[in-house]
Amino acid sequence: MESRAKVFGHPIHPILIVFPLGLLATAVVFDVLGLITGRSGFAVASAYAIAAGVVGGVVAAVFGLIDWLAVPAGTRAKRVGSLHGLGNLVVVVLFAGSWLLRAGAGGWDPGAWALVLSFAGVAVAAVSGWLGGELVDRLGVGVDEDANLNASNSLFGSRRSATGG
Repeated sequence: MESRAKVFGHPIHPILIVFPLGLLATAVVFDVLGLITGRSGFAVASAYAIAAGVVGGVVAAVFGLIDWLAVPAGTRAKRVGSLHGLGNLVVVVLFAGSWLLRAGAGGWDPGAWALVLSFAGVAVAAVSGWLGGELVDRLGVGVDEDANLNASNSLFGSRRSATGG
């Protein structure tokens, strides 16, 4: 099935998701560097990256929702899309919580709980990103109107569905 939200013939959601994923992953890298070096500049950079990543995630989610609403009910694509969307919602909430904890600390110091939320967020993002890849690369969502929306999982079986399609 083709994406319902496009710009210049390309789906908008996959164009936008690279920004929040990159920003949030970079925030975790800054946190690790801050822990290693003890330099406060990394905490500030991480806080800004998280803020931009959360905003970007919300914007990308709008277009993901538009595409998900067009996926036919009862398909594997609808189920995987639901998990993908919920996973990304959890990612945004975890990072937003991390940002709020930092903002309340003064100086953007990431206390232990802020770090736990960020590290958990990046782990959930990895799983949710894989699910997004499953939607596009395996199930063809947003790629082709004649996509096989019931294809088997990419970890098991061939590219053909159980019905031979």
